Amino acid sequence: METATLNPTQMHLLKLFAFNNSEEYAREIQMVLTRHFQSRLDAEADRLWDEGILNQEKLDELRHKDLHVE
Repeated sequence: METATLNPTQMHLLKLFAFNNSEEYAREIQMVLTRHFQSRLDAEADRLWDEGILNQEKLDELRHKDLHVE
């Protein structure tokens, strides 16, 4: 059986969850991570928009495209 090595982020999260294993704490961590990655996504979308890589026309095209194909 092959073993997997955890990366530093995974190790840190395991240590966080060892501190308090309640469901409420898990939801709180999930919300913090969700807000963090949403903020990063928003910043990247703003950058793409400002650089002209992303615009309303391209967003409209994506709305009708099945991204699960190809």
